[in-house]
Amino acid sequence: MSESVEHINLFLDQLFRHGPWLVYAVLFAACFLENLFPPFPGDSFIAAAGALAAAGRLNFPLALLVVIAGGMTSVMLIYIFGRNYGRDYFLRKNYRYFSAGDVLLMEDRLRKWGMLVVLGSRFAVGLRSVLALVAGVARYDSIRMFVFSAVSYLAFSLLLMYLAASVVRNFDEIEQIFVTYNRIVLPIIGAGIVIFVGHRFWLFHRKKRS
Repeated sequence: MSESVEHINLFLDQLFRHGPWLVYAVLFAACFLENLFPPFPGDSFIAAAGALAAAGRLNFPLALLVVIAGGMTSVMLIYIFGRNYGRDYFLRKNYRYFSAGDVLLMEDRLRKWGMLVVLGSRFAVGLRSVLALVAGVARYDSIRMFVFSAVSYLAFSLLLMYLAASVVRNFDEIEQIFVTYNRIVLPIIGAGIVIFVGHRFWLFHRKKRS
C-alpha cells in the first residue's frame, strides 16, 4: 500500500498547481468510484489525504468531509439500486444458490443484526459494495442504512487519515497494519463464504434425494 499512497501523493501534488479545490474534487471522485469499482484504490487516496493534511496542504476536517461524502454517495446509490430492483428480481428468478427463501432470510437477519453489519461494513475489505447491495435487496431501513453507514465511514476514514498523518514520512507502518488486518479478516470472510455455499449445496442435494 505504501507505494500506492506515494504515487497518489505525487499525483495530488501535481494537482495543487491548479489549486487545492481540484485535489478535494479528486478525493471525492476517488471515494465515489471505489464502491462502484471495488479494485479502485480509494483507501490509498484517503491515506494520502491524511498525509497532505498533516503537511498543512489540506484542511483535515474538510478532507474528511469530502471523503465521507464521496463514499456515501456511491454506497447509497448501490443500496437504492438493490432496494428498487434487486429484491423483486431475485424473488422472481428464485435462483438455486440465491433463492427467494435466501432473500427472505436476509431480511430477517438484517432486522436482527443490521446495525452491526452496516456499522462494520466499511471495515469489511472486499465486501463493502456487496453489503450495500445486500442491504438494498433485503430492503433494510433507509434511514438506518444512511446513519450507520455514515458512522462506519467516519470511523474508518478518520482512523486511516489519522494513521497517515501520524506517520506522514513513514508509510511502512500503515502498510504493516493493513497487511496484518487483511491476513486476519480476509481468511475469515473467505471461510464464511465457503461455509455458506457448502451449506446451500448440501441442502440442495438433500432435498433432491428426498
